[in-house]
Amino acid sequence: MKTYAELKAFVDNRGFHKQRKNSLEHLNFDSLDKPIVNIIKRFWELDFCFTLQSCYGHFVHELQTDGRNTERLPVSVPKLKVEYRLAYIAFCIANNQHGKTLLNELKGIQLMDKDYIQVGCAGWFWRKQVNSFVIQVEPERFKYEDKINIEYPEALHIEKVRDDVFLQLDTFLANR
Repeated sequence: MKTYAELKAFVDNRGFHKQRKNSLEHLNFDSLDKPIVNIIKRFWELDFCFTLQSCYGHFVHELQTDGRNTERLPVSVPKLKVEYRLAYIAFCIANNQHGKTLLNELKGIQLMDKDYIQVGCAGWFWRKQVNSFVIQVEPERFKYEDKINIEYPEALHIEKVRDDVFLQLDTFLANR
């Protein structure tokens, strides 16, 4: 599944509130990656957006083969080859001033590291849910991929960027 597509302009969505209610009815917080559950819950407190899908971002390697693990990378294993599974939150945002402000805030988070953070549309979601956007942590050169193989030093950088992005989202949402 490809989550990322280039940013599109907001369009009219008269069914937003009904779609939001339906999505909330089907949301299972127990199925979410534990480190981001509170962030997802905070997004749901905003009446001008709702989450569609998310992933904390997972690092799989010879010392950790569980593809859903949320463990930090080992302190120092410089020759370790790592498969990184994309960190992202995809959401639908209302076409109103609050929604546009939220999207601008997300673009501000992207400025922390434009080589590793993208804000765009949630690719295949848009076909079913207009105004679907995503913030993701992925090397720019792989922004359309869901998982990539990388060297250990880059994995460490991605882990730091991912942590910073989720901290910024949590801080932003806590102050709303």
